[in-house]
Amino acid sequence: MDFLHVSGYILALLVGISLGLVGSGGSILTVPILVYILGFDSVTATGYSLFVVGSTAFVGGVRNAILKNVDFSVVMLFGLPSLITAYIVRAFVISVLPNVIVTIAGHTITKALLLMLLFAIIMLIAALKMIRAVPANAGNATFSKGKLIISGIGTGLLAGAVGAGGGFLIIPALIFLAGMPMKKAVGTSLFIIAIQSLAGFAGDAFGRTVDWQFLLPFTAVSVAGIFIGIAASKKIEGAKLKTGFGYFVLIMGVYIIIKELLYNVHHKV
Repeated sequence: MDFLHVSGYILALLVGISLGLVGSGGSILTVPILVYILGFDSVTATGYSLFVVGSTAFVGGVRNAILKNVDFSVVMLFGLPSLITAYIVRAFVISVLPNVIVTIAGHTITKALLLMLLFAIIMLIAALKMIRAVPANAGNATFSKGKLIISGIGTGLLAGAVGAGGGFLIIPALIFLAGMPMKKAVGTSLFIIAIQSLAGFAGDAFGRTVDWQFLLPFTAVSVAGIFIGIAASKKIEGAKLKTGFGYFVLIMGVYIIIKELLYNVHHKV
């Protein structure tokens, strides 16, 4: 195993740690690791990300359920529409998109480029949401079933399109729409991330070859990381950690946009 592969597995640990610490950020780390460190194409990377993040989040969700930090009625309201949407997008939309989407002024927009740019934009949105402090009156909202269902569909679209679990969107939705306290929102979010991500992966894996010899060990390392993250979360102030991680994600998002656009310019048709 070469240095890059060893680095990839070490970084897989950070995926789980991120989910354990802040309840989000798993896919934000996984996709760049798979693409830029391990050399997977963006379509495969976003699909594999769904399995890694989904499996890791499921383990964290089960642990939070044992601690009674999961609201399963909200998991059904938010998670079921999200699960169905993620599966449909991955199985029937991403799989049929042409490799070349459009050519403008001699520049080709490929499916791979489109997915990475969408992912980077999502990273920027995530960063701003993590940097922004949660208002003191959060967690006192009126429960809105309709808005939760609509939010579930939206995060399902996100998960299916770019391989992101959407924890950075799910947690604010649970706080502001379901009136949950932060700790319960994180636990419930992990369960929702798990079911929608694994559903998206199921749609992606349909009719495709999956490299299980790589994917299972990589996922196992990430799962180990979530236990480290959960343990560390008890000693680190969540607000400061979330803000610091937000700035890191912001830098990564800008880097991906610049890298992908520069690569496209240098390889124009």
